[in-house]
Amino acid sequence: MSAAPDGPEGRLRRLTTIWSRAVYPVTATSLTRAEFEARLLPLADRLSRALRARSFDPGEAKAVGAALVDAHGTDPEVLTRTLDCVDAYLVLYCGEDGPQDELRLRSSRLQHAMAAGYAQALRDRTLAEQEAVAQAALRAQGVVAEALHASEARFRAVFEGAAIGVSIADLDGNVLQVNGALLRMFGLSESALRGRRVRDWKHPEDAPQTWRLYDELVSGEREHFHVEKAFNRPDGTVLWTNLTVSLLRDADGSPQYQLALMEDTTERRLLHLRLRYEATHDALTGLPNRTLFFERLEKALAAGKGQRFGLCYLDLDGFKAINDSLGHAAGDRLLVEVADRLQSCTAAPGEMVARLGGDEFVALTTGPHTEQGVDELADRIMNALVTPVSIDGRDLLVRGSLGIVEGPAGERTAAEVLRSADITMYRAKSAGGNRAELADPEADARAITRHGLTTALPTALERGEFFIEYQPLVHLGDGTVRGAEALVRWLHPQHGVLGPDRFIPLAEHTGLIVPLGRWVLEESVRQARAWQEAEGDKGQPLRINVNLSPCQLTHPGLVQDTVDILERTGVTPDALCLEVTESALIGADDGLLKPLRRLAEMGVDIALDDFGTGYSNLANLRRLPVSILKLDRSFTRGMQQFPADPVDLKIVEGIVSLAHSLDLAVTVEGVETSAQAEQLRLLGCDTAQGWYYARPGPPERLHALALVDATG
Repeated sequence: MSAAPDGPEGRLRRLTTIWSRAVYPVTATSLTRAEFEARLLPLADRLSRALRARSFDPGEAKAVGAALVDAHGTDPEVLTRTLDCVDAYLVLYCGEDGPQDELRLRSSRLQHAMAAGYAQALRDRTLAEQEAVAQAALRAQGVVAEALHASEARFRAVFEGAAIGVSIADLDGNVLQVNGALLRMFGLSESALRGRRVRDWKHPEDAPQTWRLYDELVSGEREHFHVEKAFNRPDGTVLWTNLTVSLLRDADGSPQYQLALMEDTTERRLLHLRLRYEATHDALTGLPNRTLFFERLEKALAAGKGQRFGLCYLDLDGFKAINDSLGHAAGDRLLVEVADRLQSCTAAPGEMVARLGGDEFVALTTGPHTEQGVDELADRIMNALVTPVSIDGRDLLVRGSLGIVEGPAGERTAAEVLRSADITMYRAKSAGGNRAELADPEADARAITRHGLTTALPTALERGEFFIEYQPLVHLGDGTVRGAEALVRWLHPQHGVLGPDRFIPLAEHTGLIVPLGRWVLEESVRQARAWQEAEGDKGQPLRINVNLSPCQLTHPGLVQDTVDILERTGVTPDALCLEVTESALIGADDGLLKPLRRLAEMGVDIALDDFGTGYSNLANLRRLPVSILKLDRSFTRGMQQFPADPVDLKIVEGIVSLAHSLDLAVTVEGVETSAQAEQLRLLGCDTAQGWYYARPGPPERLHALALVDATG
């Protein structure tokens, strides 16, 4: 079955057809065009295979060039048209969607090799013809002279007509012949070039192996080599070339000449450098971007023993406000001005500044003594921001938060260093901004742990990693257990049991506190129902206290969620107490208090938790829908000895008297000794909780305590 027209074989035949149409008219052959095309087909196949081969083999292309001479393609137009055809169509028809830049470079090298093979074969043919002429000299001296002249003319035509630069030198490096293309590339006359030696063309940007390869070639140890090489032009500019140098041997196989083929790649290289610059520099400020900064940082971190680095991570304070109020154009001008100032701060060797994005900049210093150098760099940066920036007639104050990381090379990765600097910068911003902070490994570890806990919170709730412990609420008058406060815990797979202070702030920050709080409320109410069923008519049913966060207070579903949970579990509202911190209700408007009032009207108790830690007006208690004041544990610390501090006693006595006058019950936290319990009882407090009675624990232990109290 034949290949499809668009398959590899079909594309190879189209390439061969184009090639034969271009070359056949200038070929001195007796073959028909179809026969000539059939002869070119295997040559095209060899070029296609060489283009796609794993490693580059110039021998295939040189063989193709020699085969053209064998096919009587000795007219100079044959090579020129062949090279044009290969340059235009080889990658197009035989590239098979490979990496185009690499394939075009491979195609260029194949063209060089073809030209070298063609030149070698043509020269060998010329030498062979000359030998034949010499042997027939006695018979036809005139015919020999004419054949010699024709052979030399053909070689000269090919040499001069080549589109790439060609030169021939002896093994001592003396330039013998150059073609017009090479003269135009260098901008020199033929006499000036022919007076040069190959070693005069050394350039500071030469690759280390260039001249080693050259020595191996002229000594006969290698047949050719290919490098990218720069040359100095007379006008001071630099000529970049793809250079292929091949060794030409005589009829006995001894090295005789060196043939150099040069392709001018200056414009291509300039374009590459421009694209590289655009890919590694910020378009707005012209500073190096994140990509180039990471390259430099990784290089600094990979430096040898004794080398250190210092890094300053800067984030502008209040930049969003400038964008929002003056517009993004003004914000961009501010960033450009800041970039210019930062660049002036990093002019010393081993220093650089980059823009990571937005209003974030980073400065790097390297060397053996960066301990002091990074502090000096940070001072220069902060001082550079002191002067206001004038934009559209406005003087804008520029403030920045700076995170500093310094240390020896080789101990951390670039990502770890930048993460530490970022954490430190946000620590400076959290402390009020317009300041610099030095990285602290312990603070970094805490921040990383917080981030890990934050990302693990959503799945932790789904996997059931949270559980609840209960701390009893004891009546100070008769010592009976009246209820318990529900305290949520997180059984983390790596960190073990975590208290609410470790994850509740994170849950509030991420918004997960609403579903987590709903789960805690439902589980606690279910537990209260279980206690009621277990006690039966043995005593007063245990009440459950559940904490509400400020985020839950503003959630529109708070009242309905509470009603639904109570109805599903069959628990009456008077068995539930919701605790709200005093700070959450300071200055609360009617909109915030409305859901609490609705819950209070249903019979749910509202406790004002941590009372005494805020600065609310005591008169505000009259407008709050609370029925219980829960004194903060700070009031009990001064009562550990008997008798207690008189000042503490007067304060607590006043609060209790005020609460009772408003028909509010008083609960005290943090009771740890019998002396505290006795003092609070004498002051008239109603209930208390603390380690003196019991630590938070499983619901079964609380039920056991309640049974002991009930049986006396």
